[in-house]
Amino acid sequence: MAGKPGNETVLRFEDVSFEFGHNKPILDTVNFNVRRGSKITIMGQNGAGKSTLFKLITGDHVPEHGSIHIHRDATIAIARQVIPRPDLELTVREFFQQCFKETIYDIDPRIDEILEVVNLHAPHDRIVKTFSGGQQARLLLASALIQNPDILLLDEPTNNLDTAGIEHLTTFIKGYKKTCLVISHDAEFLNSFTDGVLYLDIYTKKIEQYVGNYFDLLNEISARIEKENRKNAQLAKEIQENKDKANFFANKGGQMRLVARRMREKAEALEEEKVDVRKEDKTIRPFTIPTQADVLGDIITITGFTTMDPKTHTLVPRKTKLSLKRNQHLLLKGPNGIGKSTLLEALASGTATGATITDGIRVGYYRQDFSTLNFEDTVYDSLLSVMDKHYEEQLRATASSFLITSDLIKNKIGSLSEGQKGLVAFARLVLQRPGLLILDEPTNHINFRHIPVIAEALNKFEGAMILVSHVPEFVAKIRIDDVFDLEK
Repeated sequence: MAGKPGNETVLRFEDVSFEFGHNKPILDTVNFNVRRGSKITIMGQNGAGKSTLFKLITGDHVPEHGSIHIHRDATIAIARQVIPRPDLELTVREFFQQCFKETIYDIDPRIDEILEVVNLHAPHDRIVKTFSGGQQARLLLASALIQNPDILLLDEPTNNLDTAGIEHLTTFIKGYKKTCLVISHDAEFLNSFTDGVLYLDIYTKKIEQYVGNYFDLLNEISARIEKENRKNAQLAKEIQENKDKANFFANKGGQMRLVARRMREKAEALEEEKVDVRKEDKTIRPFTIPTQADVLGDIITITGFTTMDPKTHTLVPRKTKLSLKRNQHLLLKGPNGIGKSTLLEALASGTATGATITDGIRVGYYRQDFSTLNFEDTVYDSLLSVMDKHYEEQLRATASSFLITSDLIKNKIGSLSEGQKGLVAFARLVLQRPGLLILDEPTNHINFRHIPVIAEALNKFEGAMILVSHVPEFVAKIRIDDVFDLEK
């Protein structure tokens, strides 16, 4: 196991400011430092700039002001949230080779060794896009680890991982002897190894540094807000008392007017002492996904499907007898690589052999990689495209309930953070009014504050629903009528 963090600073931000284009500040004169060997969590609301912070550390972005100090000769590697689309066409060998500036001639044994660490076995000539989402998450992690960096950056590493994968990753991070910075919304995962938290405040554009884990952070923030509110309440009381006295003495005339003026000046001075109470992250408002009207009988029937054998990487045909009616919710289970996402995609597109969706049923499909969204569309156009009729007020009200502001709605989908793309995908489902809902890992990238709201909406959905999720706490909040385990 790793020892306690050392006293040596390996990374320091000094008065760093950064913004995207004009009038889109992300960081404002930020200061913090990271000690060698520490395990640090990066937290903040969707769109606060967590992934941007990583890009500043790697040098992909350059700050407008201030400086970033990295200890001499310290190497950095990052496991990003998703594999870039061009890289999906590479073989496993090519994918790992590009992690290095120079050609590595003995890379095959190094690949095998690092794949063993992330618990993945794969031929080196296999194309990356043929792996499942969970397997791709393991490849992303392995691509950072194979570089043996001094500073390891992990961006949402638990997304798409099954329970075994998360346990494997947790054990690895606990034993990692070098510095590790992790962006994640999984509080249980984070609390198992975190030394400290860097919290991006989306309102002040500052980074607050806390010692301890996520629960320690919550307690400290709550205590701070309570203290600030108490101080302001006391000041408000004193201000009102001085104003009342000023009015009383002003009516007396003569020398009393001078006393009244002093009372007003004191009230003004007390106003200056008021503090801006720390704003907490906003949570999306409770919402309902309306169901397509007049849906009767079987909505989807499945008599056969195929799974992937994780060892031989061959398709295995299976038979079953399964149908879903209105208000029936199905949980689809199975380990990474067995073919859950492939099956959901085939069902949603109507190309699954052995599956029939009743004519006229609208399918609402939430994909974990957001490939159902056109990244060149503006958010506005993306929402409008799923509506039967153009109701401007409904569109904007729905957008607002998912924290899509009037400024954000004009942006292209591709410019959004992964978490914001997720909120757009949910807003589309609300406007689409589906009869069948197909959801593939809908909590990936989503701020933990939003997850109970989303769970409640899915719990109340009155159409047919097929769900894949590796987050047991999320699934436990949703009414599930049947479980279909692909492994069995």
